[in-house]
Amino acid sequence: MSDPQGDSTITPVTAERLRQIAGSGIWAQGPSVDPAAADVGEALIATLQGATERQVLTTELQQLVAEVQQIATIGFPWITAHDGVKLSAHSIRLNTDEPRPVVIVPAGWTPFGWVLFEYTYLQLAKRGYHVLAYTPRGIGLTTHVGGGTYIDAPWTSKGTIDVGGPNDWADGSTVIDYAQEVFNPSKVAFLGESYGSGISQLVAAHDPAARVDAVVALSTWGNLATALLGNDTRHLAAVNALTSITGGPEERKFDPATRQILEDFRKGVNLDLVRAWAEERSPQNHLAETNARNVPTFFSNTWHETLFPVNEVLDTFNDLTVPKHLNLWIGDHAAPEGAGLTIPFSGPNLPVDEAFAWLDHHILGIRNDVPAWPTIRSQVMFTPAVREDAQSWGEVTTGTEKLFLGATPSGAQDGTLGANPAADWTVSFTTGNLTEATAVDALLTTGQEEWKGNPKAYTTGKFDRRYLATWVSPAGARRVRGIPRVQLTVTGTEETTTLVAYLFDLAPDGTARIITHEPYTLTADGPGKAVTATWALQAAAYDIPAGHKVMLVVNSKDQLYSDANPAYSTLQIGSAAGAESYLDLPLG
Repeated sequence: MSDPQGDSTITPVTAERLRQIAGSGIWAQGPSVDPAAADVGEALIATLQGATERQVLTTELQQLVAEVQQIATIGFPWITAHDGVKLSAHSIRLNTDEPRPVVIVPAGWTPFGWVLFEYTYLQLAKRGYHVLAYTPRGIGLTTHVGGGTYIDAPWTSKGTIDVGGPNDWADGSTVIDYAQEVFNPSKVAFLGESYGSGISQLVAAHDPAARVDAVVALSTWGNLATALLGNDTRHLAAVNALTSITGGPEERKFDPATRQILEDFRKGVNLDLVRAWAEERSPQNHLAETNARNVPTFFSNTWHETLFPVNEVLDTFNDLTVPKHLNLWIGDHAAPEGAGLTIPFSGPNLPVDEAFAWLDHHILGIRNDVPAWPTIRSQVMFTPAVREDAQSWGEVTTGTEKLFLGATPSGAQDGTLGANPAADWTVSFTTGNLTEATAVDALLTTGQEEWKGNPKAYTTGKFDRRYLATWVSPAGARRVRGIPRVQLTVTGTEETTTLVAYLFDLAPDGTARIITHEPYTLTADGPGKAVTATWALQAAAYDIPAGHKVMLVVNSKDQLYSDANPAYSTLQIGSAAGAESYLDLPLG
């Protein structure tokens, strides 16, 4: 993305380009933000600034800019943090003496900082809000121009990335100070996507004057430690992806202490220190403050999150005692709301529309249908028109089907999943190889395809049973609702063993769709010692059709995670008498 102050470098936004972004989403392979999505923000800003003599927007977007220019004053200030760090910001001040609320938007974790969601800021201004967007410290495009010299883009904040730490909390309060001085707002709300959503929650919990009146947290996290180190398994792909899209090299983007944390995480050493560092940055561990302040909080997340898995968000949401709402969507991180925050749609974008409605009710005081909303609204995979309501997470699961793992019948390649306990059997496979049973083909983009209606189709005949084990249930319709759990007795050649469990909807033709999955790293009393492990898979809402079967797959390796298994060792799964292996399938 180029400097938005240069006319010749602005990429014109056409209707065809908007259709492309709407159709494909904001994620490109890499993973990275599609530059075409950022180009929209760039063109909007250049037009607002009068920095381009050409018309670089569609008629609709040109009209939006003109409407906001008529009612507001546009600014691009720098805000000085408590330690002197300069934060790049963008303000839209409504031209009125009447007190109006302000929506503060900390940018997400992208090289484009606050630029990416310019369309959202203009929409908020039209709805009657002052807007103040800013790039969190350290985030933004930093370009090496040779000779050890770097140039920051105008939207890039100075300093180093604090990853939602105490400096980010303090910065949020400093931004509120600035908003109060410039806007004299009637109320203060924070709206954040991804990284900005976590910062929004943490600022609401820690602002010394308790000035945050509502929070919208989209594609958010609840417990960063669980997201990074769930079940003692490091989520390496997520961390590597995030550190690759800060906008510059790690040695410039992170201070030495944070670089050491990242190095320890990648090496799998000093993980107690890594966990403590992540716990401090976890909104779940600051709920006492949030609850005491009674901050209305709106959460949005996806079933197949590869950055911030849904269970840790559910744990946080369940412990909130404030006015709250949770939307759960098909897909992966930011896929549902990303394009809706970035470009105009020909139809509604419910994830964004409902976020705005939350603000309208709690901040503008508009009498809309928010008070009548259910506490939780879940979209069912992969039927996007179906959304189900619940007043609590406890209502989502109404029963459980316990399916016991059994031996592989003679002449078959899959073990059984049945109603009766089965003990004294074993199945073995070899570790060290990635298999066709994998959570995603690629971070973010596989789930983005799900959101678009194209979930990955698995060919179970390609599941190489030398490197995994499989169990299949009798056919029958099932409404999976909630958190599945598995129990397995495992024997490895080392004290520490990593397993990944996957739950599939198996069609009669042998193809499958993934319902959920989760890794688990266990420790035995010694090499060759059996241990019985029980763990939760990620929550799901999925309808298994009549004639289809449940398939449970267990392997030793997935590209998303670390694994503790030596290459080409043998793992044995069995079922001990009195502690038989099973799958608990939640139903609703």
